[in-house]
Amino acid sequence: MVAGDDVTYEPVSVKELLAEMKDTAELLIDLSYSAVLLGSDEVAAEVVELEERMDVLQLQARMSLLMASRSTEDAEALAPVLGVVGAAEKISDAAGDIAKVVLEDINLPEAMRAALPEAVETLVRAEIDPGSRLAGTDLGTLNLETETGVRAIAIRRQGDWLLNPTAETVVQVGDIALFRGPLAGVSTVYEDATGDSYTPPEPPESSIGDLERAVDSIVLMKNMSELAVDLAYGSVLFDSDDLAAEVMEIEAEVDALQSRFEAWTLRAASRVDDPISLRGMVHLAQSTEVISDAAVEISEGVLRGLGTHPVVAEAVKESDEVLIRAVVESDSRLAGTTLGGMEVKTQTGMRVIAIRRTGETTADGREGSDWVVSPGPETELRVGDVLIAKGTRTGSERLVDLVQSS
Repeated sequence: MVAGDDVTYEPVSVKELLAEMKDTAELLIDLSYSAVLLGSDEVAAEVVELEERMDVLQLQARMSLLMASRSTEDAEALAPVLGVVGAAEKISDAAGDIAKVVLEDINLPEAMRAALPEAVETLVRAEIDPGSRLAGTDLGTLNLETETGVRAIAIRRQGDWLLNPTAETVVQVGDIALFRGPLAGVSTVYEDATGDSYTPPEPPESSIGDLERAVDSIVLMKNMSELAVDLAYGSVLFDSDDLAAEVMEIEAEVDALQSRFEAWTLRAASRVDDPISLRGMVHLAQSTEVISDAAVEISEGVLRGLGTHPVVAEAVKESDEVLIRAVVESDSRLAGTTLGGMEVKTQTGMRVIAIRRTGETTADGREGSDWVVSPGPETELRVGDVLIAKGTRTGSERLVDLVQSS
């Protein structure tokens, strides 16, 4: 199929290609920010290699889709699929640009590097200690993501990186693992891995308020862009106009954040000792905004009334991290509680990314619905709420059991 830089057509499963592209795109986002956080040329180089892999995947997908289109009806049905392919490639390119902040030694303020670990979920590097309970056990048996909400996104072993490790991956003494998850879970896993307590990094104090605001803007942009991608795939999976509309709202907010970021950065430039150190922040902001644009492309078929092609929905279902929809019934243990009070993420390992709340009354007196996007621990769960959650297959089964149990 690939000879040198040449890619030739081969009959392949578009569903499998789309699932791999989704997983690769999400991994690229994680690894690119990890590279910046760790200042690691090796992780950044892995991002570039994955970006090249994505180029091959998107070419294969486009050729297969072109071969499948034989009529006007085919073109209408497959156009949204091409949009999903193009969006995954755009995310890949943006991740590659983020990695270049490291590879090209583009300056980045320490305040920015210190803020990244706490962007939505904690990201930490841990070396597996000889006395660790993790050593010698596969990730499936450890079940970290379901038990703690923490995911191993990459493992460095004897100089090589193992990306997106599977349930069969055995953790070995001396492995350098990148773990991502909620602070409480990461603290537990880090201590299990290294034998040491985890201490979150303290951002350096800055007397420049505009610089702090610019840093906060990028972190918020990153959080919102990743949420937009999750919701976009959810809109495709559930053919939801409402979710697609939320993606549009988030993208507009990211655009506004970028404008504010630019203003604060320009103001800060006149007050920092080395204005060139702000270049890396500009690169991060631009690339992060591209990711939110890509999320809109994923959901565009739904937004344009073209619906969801079954192959895309099936690809989302078969990807490494699944999206599920669960309804809080009147006899559910969750009814009348909060996400934090019931420790939903701790019990299931699933992250609730949105809640559709029915029964709200619109201005003209009709019964409608509303979306709670990125709900927090204090978010109350009501009868009839529709939860959209993301995580492992095992975790999804636990969440369904929790929602249905009384």
